[in-house]
Amino acid sequence: MSTALRGTGLHKSYRRGSEEVHALRGVSIGVQPGEMVALLGRSGSGKTTLLNCLLGWEVPDTGEVSVPGAATPGSAAWTTVAVVPQRFGLLDELTLADNVAMPARLAGLPDPHAAALGALETLRLGHLAARMPDEVSLGEQQRTALARALVVAPAFLVADEPTGRLDEDLTAHVLGTLREHCAHTGCGVLLASHDPVVIASADRVVRLHDGVVVPG
Repeated sequence: MSTALRGTGLHKSYRRGSEEVHALRGVSIGVQPGEMVALLGRSGSGKTTLLNCLLGWEVPDTGEVSVPGAATPGSAAWTTVAVVPQRFGLLDELTLADNVAMPARLAGLPDPHAAALGALETLRLGHLAARMPDEVSLGEQQRTALARALVVAPAFLVADEPTGRLDEDLTAHVLGTLREHCAHTGCGVLLASHDPVVIASADRVVRLHDGVVVPG
């Protein structure tokens, strides 16, 4: 089996009233271990649909998605593919530390709470570990979602606009953290973003326009 997270020849269409919308039209993309790839495209380009297909949240009409070690994209464990969604997905009834510890606990790490605190500290959130999500800013929630993704050292990370709520300093810190994580663990990272700083930091940029990959 390939070691890459890969989508090949992906097509996906929707009905919008009487109109058929072609969200993906033969898109192929791959992310290698240790590689940081930026996925660029305007609203309506097919970025979100592509991410959803790679994660198994949507099924392409045709084409194939392969995830190393998983029979189907949707069955991949968090240790294989971790996700930072745009809406963060934090559980309101848990503290930031408990949100981050959850995948560590499910993965059987020996001390999930300590792992969570370490991940939060790395992203400058250690002092907020006992806060609830509604007690911190959106930028702090966003970094918590990233800590939750990184705590189990996944093989791949897929993040949708992971710096959208961050200032310039924190964006640089997050990208530096991701770069170090790629280097130390071999994690392959796919970042969907409009941020030119993210794009400049990537090893490679994949541009989508109207459901197809276009030259850079």
